[in-house]
Amino acid sequence: MDLGIAGKWALVCGASKGLGLGCAQALVREGVNLVINARNPDALALAASDLIAAGASAAGARGQKDHIPTVLPVAADITTPAGREAAFNVPGGPGCSFDIVVTNAGGPPTGDFRDWGRAEWIAAVEANMLTPIELIKATVDGMAARGFGRIVNITSSAVKAPIDILGLSNGARSGLTGFVAGLARNPKLAGQGVTVNNLLPGKFDTDRLQTTLQGAATKTGKPLEAVRAAQVATIPAGRFGTAEEFGAICAFLCSMQAGYITGQNLLADGGAYPGAF
Repeated sequence: MDLGIAGKWALVCGASKGLGLGCAQALVREGVNLVINARNPDALALAASDLIAAGASAAGARGQKDHIPTVLPVAADITTPAGREAAFNVPGGPGCSFDIVVTNAGGPPTGDFRDWGRAEWIAAVEANMLTPIELIKATVDGMAARGFGRIVNITSSAVKAPIDILGLSNGARSGLTGFVAGLARNPKLAGQGVTVNNLLPGKFDTDRLQTTLQGAATKTGKPLEAVRAAQVATIPAGRFGTAEEFGAICAFLCSMQAGYITGQNLLADGGAYPGAF
């Protein structure tokens, strides 16, 4: 399926690895130009090189060798004003005129809420709620003026089924979810071709999952492999997800065909969530 987004510009955060990289890979294969962001310059440079190759390969397969997507890496902390300015002002980029924005930040630390002070809570809210809102605020009006826009916030399945050791994430991401529920239904956005959705990953085989499993192993005193096997056993699909399939879901939400989907929390968890709603 041609998703109809070739030539558009996307900002993808946390794109050096994991789910963010999976989203960037799926988009660049559709011919989307990318500004990719992460804090580690070496990992980001490697990701950019791989994405350029993937974009060139996909363009060749489509017979469009003259339309290889641009990939611009911006190594910066997107949770800071300076980091956001760097992403918006990268030479060769679209400024704030992105057609697609994929917000994504590393989850806060696991642990017991009794051990967290104000500083930990503020950091979690800054990264997982306020930063996505700032990115949306900077780009969404331009999207509406141009008649097309896609915002995809990578949040967590913990928004629907909170996990005790992820209290910081539960709280901060739920705040973003409530904000998006109101914003996405604004006729000045939805009526102008702009969609805003949240993509909720369950257990995907990423560094973040490894950290969560290690936290559970430490808390229970069980071997890591035993914790991992127990987690897999709770998933009807019988496995953890892959970044590639997560990216494909993201790319579809960014497509022309997904223009009637907005304000939704799309859960990708292999069937683990037991509820009907």
